[in-house]
Amino acid sequence: MTGESSRNALTGCLGMFPGQGSQRPGMAQYLLDEYPVARDLFDRADDVLGIPLSRICTDGDRSQLAATEVAQPAITATSLAVWQILRDAGYQPGAVAGHSLGEYPALVAAGVLSYESALVLVQLRGQLMAEAAAQVPGAMAAVMGIPADDVGAACQAASVVGVVEVANWNEPLQTVLSGETDAVDEAGRVALAAGAERVVRLDVSAPFHCSLMSDVQEEFTAELALHAFADPRLPLISSVTGDYVHSGEQARELLSLQITRPVRWVEVLRRAAEHPVTAFTEIGPGRVLSGLARRTLTEASTRSTGDPRRLTALHSALQPA
Repeated sequence: MTGESSRNALTGCLGMFPGQGSQRPGMAQYLLDEYPVARDLFDRADDVLGIPLSRICTDGDRSQLAATEVAQPAITATSLAVWQILRDAGYQPGAVAGHSLGEYPALVAAGVLSYESALVLVQLRGQLMAEAAAQVPGAMAAVMGIPADDVGAACQAASVVGVVEVANWNEPLQTVLSGETDAVDEAGRVALAAGAERVVRLDVSAPFHCSLMSDVQEEFTAELALHAFADPRLPLISSVTGDYVHSGEQARELLSLQITRPVRWVEVLRRAAEHPVTAFTEIGPGRVLSGLARRTLTEASTRSTGDPRRLTALHSALQPA
């Protein structure tokens, strides 16, 4: 495929930015080694955040990257380095979206937020969530093998034990729960009795995307008011609503709501498919979103960029013949 035909094919593509959990040691090493623009972006990130993010994303170990307040800016900076590399090569997606944390690089890609504002916001978001982990005990668990409605019914049945809510609609047969630990465990037992194949506790430090995070939402909303939000210059789909974002003010409000609302990723993918989008590119570390797209839209064509081989292949395909 020539560079021109690749660019034409990718115009009908959804650029997908991954969320927390996609981080891994050395995830930015090849970007900094091969692409000067990535080095420039990470230098700016180091200055803005006041931490050696570039070193952490090349030499940091798994425990360093696991800290929420580090993982969130690390994933954001890595994803936006990949985005800029692709954009410089001519990548022009039809729309962009991000899974939870991934909404921040998606907002930068759509021209809504500046790079610096996104970094400041995700650093604070991570810090507040880390603090919440110490103050708001809870758990999250993924339920596999039954429809989302059945998982919702399990939450309702378990609500007599405590707070438990749907946190993520990731794919038609994978739904994530969040809430108080005993209630999450009870909802998992109800889901297994209803036919779930597995219920897997997630390695997270707090019940994210749940009403238990309301104190975090209040403090974070005050910070959002300090940053400029422009109207999207590129179609942008919100993971809070599963629909398009029409203004900067709406984007600001949705980032506040995102703290306590579930991630509607199935709706994001299906809304994109109506655009119509026929191809899905994961921009940043990991391949989780590519898998979710394939299992949600069985005809979807997916590409990821989380390792040197895959990024080089896409970058080369975008170059003029």
